[in-house]
Amino acid sequence: MTEPTTERPEAVEPAEATEAAAPAEYSLRFPDSWWQLDLDPSTRDASIRRRIEAQVEKAPQLTREQLDGLIRSTRRIAREAHSKGALRASGMIRILRAGSGPLVLSATTVVLRISVPEGESEDLADLVMAAGVQLGTDAEGSGLPPGEVELVELPHAGAAGRISRIEDIDYQGKRVPTAVRHTLVPVPNTHDYLVIASSTPNVDLAEQFYEVFDAIAESLRFDGQADTTDAADTTDAAQGK
Repeated sequence: MTEPTTERPEAVEPAEATEAAAPAEYSLRFPDSWWQLDLDPSTRDASIRRRIEAQVEKAPQLTREQLDGLIRSTRRIAREAHSKGALRASGMIRILRAGSGPLVLSATTVVLRISVPEGESEDLADLVMAAGVQLGTDAEGSGLPPGEVELVELPHAGAAGRISRIEDIDYQGKRVPTAVRHTLVPVPNTHDYLVIASSTPNVDLAEQFYEVFDAIAESLRFDGQADTTDAADTTDAAQGK
């Protein structure tokens, strides 16, 4: 496991920078092995190809078809993140040698800012409860395990909601089981939420990846916000692959 590095502050949303007492920036820590995805439509395809080819150049057992599949799936994630107005997206890829062939480990984290629809409760507990009901409904007849929701306390950002599930993601007509963990964090002094949406197709290693996803979410800090616990307790808490 590698030690995380501190990322430069990111804007929460340019329009909110002038709102009284609302944070203009946030920061997250990612493991050294993670890299930021280029979301710019004019450069992302070439940028992602170069990054992934550099990542897997030491894995000669990976076929060209497998490499192209990684590039396509990462481009899809970047494209969808951009279409949703993501503040940033980061990912990791690691190739391990296995007896039956290469084992590809991959994961992504996308950060979004959302507003609660008018007429719906903005209360965190209500949002998490509604998500739990929806997860139960979605799981019926799907053959997938039911998801889990919980309220947690982030070391530097306070109360948050955590939603975990295994879902089938449709990619070019193929259903790909994916482990998903979303963390919902109220943006201080606003009616909005920051969503840290992490996922991995390595569902057999979901629990291990959840630990990494949690460490990323627990590193969240808003500009000018005081810690809710002693920062020294969490300095070494983040873990990466």
